Amino acid sequence: MSESRVPPRVLTVAGSDSGGGAGVQADLKTMLALGVHGMSVITAVTAQNSLGVQGAWELPVEAVRAQYRSVVDDIGVQAVKTGMLASAELVEAVAELISTTDAPAVVDPVGVSKHGDPLLAASALDSVRTRLLPVATVATPNLDEVAQLTGIRAESEGDLRRAADAMLEFGPRWVLIKGGHLAGDAVDLLTDGSAEHWLRAPRHDNRHTHGTGCTLASALASGLAKGLSVPEAATEAKAYVTGAIEAGFALGAGIGPVDHGWRFRD
Repeated sequence: MSESRVPPRVLTVAGSDSGGGAGVQADLKTMLALGVHGMSVITAVTAQNSLGVQGAWELPVEAVRAQYRSVVDDIGVQAVKTGMLASAELVEAVAELISTTDAPAVVDPVGVSKHGDPLLAASALDSVRTRLLPVATVATPNLDEVAQLTGIRAESEGDLRRAADAMLEFGPRWVLIKGGHLAGDAVDLLTDGSAEHWLRAPRHDNRHTHGTGCTLASALASGLAKGLSVPEAATEAKAYVTGAIEAGFALGAGIGPVDHGWRFRD
């Protein structure tokens, strides 16, 4: 295959979800659906299903660093996306790796699972604030993660600007505050501190939303890898994840996943 036919390449640095709805599995499905070549660095392995996370085991820093260098030094990347990083040591190692990579980085500061299970050690929060967020092209926190990192609890659409300002103080170029936990339409705020883009979508009556955050961040990274601007990539990512939420399906006895292949269905 000629170089001109090679799709853009996106690297996810995240944990594995054995249930397939979130984490690296969701990231790779999203990337395939959006026409980029997905690659992965596994940071942690979870025992996880529709009911929650039954166990999590982080990988050694050396293993994470070796995976990253193996991919970037040979294959190259047009965008990097981070998810579950588990510990301060992993956060700092991944931040250092991203800082030496000439590609946009989408940082999803994963703190807890959809079911409320912790996926980031409390001792790692300061490393996220001071090491990881400063190297992010776009940070994509949900409202719980905003509260965890800044102490600000947004309870209405009017609070999103204040949440965004607080997140921008940590140094990302852009922040996408996900307002999916608010009442009414699903409203997100994308801003770099000057320009504002309000992304709105109807709220679908579907409880099967496992993997929403991973999917949105991966879709955003895919758009950046294809050369879109941050606002363009965020708008396309919002449309993709809205369709995936609408098509989410029951799996197991709890909360099912969004449908990453919804565009391929009849």
